[in-house]
Amino acid sequence: MLFSEILKDYNWEEMGKSIYAKTSRDVERALAKAQTPGEEIDLEDFKALVSPAALQGPYLETMAGLSRTATQKKFGKTIQFYIPLYLSNACTNHCIYCGFNHENKFTRVTLSDEQIMEECKVLKDMGYEHILLLTGESPKDAGIDYLEHAMQLISPYFAQISLEVQPMDTPDYERLRKSGLHAVYVYQETYNKERYRFYHPAGMKRNYEWRLNTQDRLGLANVNKIGLGALLGLEDWRIEAYCMAMHLRHLQKTYWRSKYCVAFPRMRPHEGEGFQPQHVVSDKEFCQMIWAFRLLDDDVEMSLTTRESRDFRNHMISLGITSISAGSQTDPGGYAHPNTEVAQFETNDNRSPVEMKKMIEDQGYEVVWKDWDKVYDLH
Repeated sequence: MLFSEILKDYNWEEMGKSIYAKTSRDVERALAKAQTPGEEIDLEDFKALVSPAALQGPYLETMAGLSRTATQKKFGKTIQFYIPLYLSNACTNHCIYCGFNHENKFTRVTLSDEQIMEECKVLKDMGYEHILLLTGESPKDAGIDYLEHAMQLISPYFAQISLEVQPMDTPDYERLRKSGLHAVYVYQETYNKERYRFYHPAGMKRNYEWRLNTQDRLGLANVNKIGLGALLGLEDWRIEAYCMAMHLRHLQKTYWRSKYCVAFPRMRPHEGEGFQPQHVVSDKEFCQMIWAFRLLDDDVEMSLTTRESRDFRNHMISLGITSISAGSQTDPGGYAHPNTEVAQFETNDNRSPVEMKKMIEDQGYEVVWKDWDKVYDLH
């Protein structure tokens, strides 16, 4: 069964009412289970942990402590480093919140072989081994053939190659696995089907179900690691979080051979008509969401990008996340030749990998540049 078939039985407003109806007693019950060996919190407990009730009294502090303990027990005192590499900003979509919107007037760039290798040299000199390749959604400019070729160019130089590009079909993912694909990240942006088309008025991305079932296609292709998430700021984050949790549980049950990562991108300024977040997520609420996911699942990886402030990222190193980027550029060719005119969004934490490494080590944590080898991707 695909996740779209599961989610269609849930009403957005009813999910919200259920979450907002949770009480302090529900939160205490969930936290008690989280602290009891052999007990696991379920999706109803998760609702309580992301509810307003969990912001009261000492609950958030308790969640933070449990999150730290669970993360250290599973991952040790380590933080994985990765870096995004934008290959193209060509895009057919009209997402009203994104700097790559097809209607935005700036030069569209798709990197040549020479430019790709120029970027790779800069990233290799920084020490990176895990590269996340990104594009806009324009198969004509950066389709399966282009991506396969780019991965074949890059693969000899890096231990891990991940993708964040347009959703594809299962045979395409199987094909890319043969070229060294390690992980794929696809964000639903919002699980609210009624509002989804408002945010995506035209382009390939308008197809809600096709995007929603991408992780199922990835599971069928036996991709090693699968990432999911929502763009925080579009709709009520508490309902988005619950849908993400349902999605994660479905994937883990159905495609148990794959590993999973949850990401939490919060809205940042972008070029265009000045779209601003409709549902602002505070730092306190953001922490609540991250810690709720850690208590739901101590195996899931969680990443934090340079969208966030340096102070917030410093604070979260020991409190649940497992991977982080540093020195990121969000424009194609931006490492060798920075050009913020064509960036997807503005970064907030502009520290270099060296500076981030020092901060992490000062907290008693170890930076992991490589946590996987290509040989393990052969199922």
